[in-house]
Amino acid sequence: MKYSGQSIAVLGCATSGIAAARLARHHGAQVTLLDSSDSEAVQLRAKPLRDQGFSVLLGNAALTTRRKFDLVILSPGIDPAWPLARRYLERGIRCIGELEFAWENCRKPVIAITGTNGKTTTTELIERLLLAAGIKTIAGANYGVAFSELILEGAPVDVYTLEVSSFQLELIETFHPKIAVWLNFAPDHLDRHPNLEAYRKAKQRIFENQTPDDIAIINGAESYPEMAAQKVTFSAFMIDTEYHLRVGKIWHQNERLFDMAKTNLRGLHNAENVMAAVAAARAMGIGYETMEKTLATYRPPKHRCEYVATIGGREFINDSKATNLHAMESALRGFEQPVILIAGGKQKGLDYAPLTPLVKAKTRCVYTIGEIKDLLTRTWGDAVPTQSCESLEDAVQRSFQVAEPGETILFSPGTSSFDMFQGYDHRGQVFCDIVHQLEEL
Repeated sequence: MKYSGQSIAVLGCATSGIAAARLARHHGAQVTLLDSSDSEAVQLRAKPLRDQGFSVLLGNAALTTRRKFDLVILSPGIDPAWPLARRYLERGIRCIGELEFAWENCRKPVIAITGTNGKTTTTELIERLLLAAGIKTIAGANYGVAFSELILEGAPVDVYTLEVSSFQLELIETFHPKIAVWLNFAPDHLDRHPNLEAYRKAKQRIFENQTPDDIAIINGAESYPEMAAQKVTFSAFMIDTEYHLRVGKIWHQNERLFDMAKTNLRGLHNAENVMAAVAAARAMGIGYETMEKTLATYRPPKHRCEYVATIGGREFINDSKATNLHAMESALRGFEQPVILIAGGKQKGLDYAPLTPLVKAKTRCVYTIGEIKDLLTRTWGDAVPTQSCESLEDAVQRSFQVAEPGETILFSPGTSSFDMFQGYDHRGQVFCDIVHQLEEL
């Protein structure tokens, strides 16, 4: 067996780490899971693993063990700079991420999608387009099921479709996607990466092992390092890219392909997601005519510029997944009709002043919530009417009262949710519930 007799440590006792541990043991390794946390949640995950014969070390035991390992696998949530990982890196023990480990056990080609925003929508779209054309694929990695779990399950596929994050890419060695998709880049995850350039370089590793036989599908509005792969460009904001947008229609060079109005996707950023997905499907040999029905019936993941309802001619859009400035910016740029914006949430130390010209150009008024409600009101108040609200319900009701038929009420917070909600999904569901209550009035 591939790892027979080897001692392998897996850092992180959560979904990806557990999947990597199971895959390593399947190949004959002696596996130890280590997690510096010994919280109740981690203890609950550890119990069935111990019952299955895994060695699991938690808390101080994980940080102080003197066991010798041949290989260390890091879960995406484990920062290589943390003491749990650093002790092995400093000893010169080979340390790889779960993505790299799964890839080393993979015998099928991979389509990999990265970007600051839009990864999940694009990953889902590619998966649906391929399946509708009879190409067997499963989506996973940073989306859905861990890559190691997919390899262990061994379902028959022609290609894997993987959403990949900077956390997964930073420790690759040989990971080599046949098709690499780069959607966009903007400041994020600076609580993990030491600076913006380190974040960019981690994501750019998606192209590192590609050859001239591979394809890189890239946003034509951004710059990239030299790459060996064949480049395919797209943009909703430029017309000199291979895939582009003209008056709401997606074109490939001089061929008109799809009308975005006939899809359930809203915004120019979603037009770019569609272009990237279509380009990936075309690279897999799928004809445009076979894609049209799938694009027309696909519904985006919840909380990502999700259409909620139209009440009295006023359209409500739930973009609760917008937990950073770039996501908010993308949502605002995506609407041509006047917007009433609801924004705000947890204080993350972000600077919202650079968005002032865009907010002024795209919104008629703004209602703010959460820890940063007063900060946003001060930042944007001189440019556009902006009011602080005591709750999300208050903001929705005020927005509905001032909105005119034909306008869009956009909930795009631009920050995280933990000041008021359990997560962005909880926050988005509360928004939808409030809107649906308005429908019943």
